[in-house]
Amino acid sequence: MISKPPIARPVSSPEALKDRPVFTPEPVERPISDLPKPILIPPREPTGTWWGAIRSLLFWLIAIGLCTGGWFYREAWWPWFAKQIGIVESGAAGVKKAARPPVPVVTAIVQQKDMDVFINGLGTVTAFKTVTIRSRVEGELVKVAFKEGQVVEEGSLLAEIDRRPFDVQLQQAQGQLARDEATLKSADFTFKRYQELILSKSITAQQVDEQRALVQQMAGAIQSDQAAVENAKLQLAYCHITAPISGRIGLRLVDQGNIVRANDPMGLAVITQLQPISLVFTIPQDDISRVQKPQNSGQPLSVDAYDRDFKIKLASGKLLAIDNQVDSTTGTVRLKAVFDNEDGMLFPNQFVNARLLVDTKRNAIVVPASAVQRGPTSVFVYVVQEDDTVDLRTVKVGLAEGSEISIESGLTPGEIVVTEGIDKLQPKAMITTREKEKEKERAKENAAGEKKGSDEKSRDKDQRKPEESDAKPKSRDGKGPPENARGKKDST
Repeated sequence: MISKPPIARPVSSPEALKDRPVFTPEPVERPISDLPKPILIPPREPTGTWWGAIRSLLFWLIAIGLCTGGWFYREAWWPWFAKQIGIVESGAAGVKKAARPPVPVVTAIVQQKDMDVFINGLGTVTAFKTVTIRSRVEGELVKVAFKEGQVVEEGSLLAEIDRRPFDVQLQQAQGQLARDEATLKSADFTFKRYQELILSKSITAQQVDEQRALVQQMAGAIQSDQAAVENAKLQLAYCHITAPISGRIGLRLVDQGNIVRANDPMGLAVITQLQPISLVFTIPQDDISRVQKPQNSGQPLSVDAYDRDFKIKLASGKLLAIDNQVDSTTGTVRLKAVFDNEDGMLFPNQFVNARLLVDTKRNAIVVPASAVQRGPTSVFVYVVQEDDTVDLRTVKVGLAEGSEISIESGLTPGEIVVTEGIDKLQPKAMITTREKEKEKERAKENAAGEKKGSDEKSRDKDQRKPEESDAKPKSRDGKGPPENARGKKDST
């Protein structure tokens, strides 16, 4: 293998480097537009100097002085300025301040009346009696004598079961009874003969005793046969299903032609007693004393039943009983009321609201609950004055019932309070009501009608004047009286 000789590299010496030529790049000419523009930064004003502080202080002193002077001398310039921007109106007596427009509100009169105090509770209507009609015998359902939803009386016929098998059983029992009666009669005759023969010792005493036992045995068989006859008659009676109670019958559960069995859990129908009917409701345990006091004194407490929305009154009744213990899980006690329910408005298992009357506050001052406003420090109402302004008055409230609340102090009967539009009111504010607005509109309509009628009359008069002037006779030349009238004048 042939190896290459190493390449000889020249050794650079300081003297050689000095004689070596130096490369200098040529300058490139570029347009002035391509050169970056210099950023000019404006010089900052010196801050924190004594002159800047004095200037700021003078500015604020002048502003505060102008505001203070304008406030103290507002009576001199405010009427002119308010007139220019339309806040005031000028009248015959000079410039006067314009009042705010009246606030539309709804008012109510403070009344003095007896106020009933109720306790409300949620309850369930419960029937005193509920009976499921079942068959006591097995057989074919041959007749359904009721209509669904019908009010039935106690003892009325509801359904009939095929009675033919039970007629046969009755005949069999009667036949067995007749046979046993004949056997008993024969055994009795034989026993009497044996008693005569025993005297002559023709028969033994054992035969007499056996015949006596046979007579007694047949007597017992007759009693059993009589019971079988009665049972057969009872089964026949069960074929006629009657209503055990008076009430309203529900929907039919078995159709005619089906085979029904004794004590079928499904039953034929359900009868519920609706008159009278009960209501079981609960009240808080804290109200037990309010109910117990009049109950112990023998005073009957009335109970009203309302629908879920507390709008429709369904029935009125009386409190019947109070439960003997409080439910520890809910803290309530159950009460039971009874209702006549003559109109049938209450149905079993219906959820209703109960209102129990526990007290009546005599001659109470009552206002709508919406008129009473609660502030951070007091309770107040807005009272309407004679000049159609309102006055804020502090009151002391009492019991509240529904949409009404009693006032202990602060109002007198006959005063007028604001119930709606209170959020826009302030003391001494002008108000207006819907009735007054309607009266103003009615007066405007009447005035417009009268003006229209007067315009029509004046227009009719203006139309009649040219017609009358046209109807007046004139001479040929249009001047002077007509010829007939002038001739008559000459003749005279």
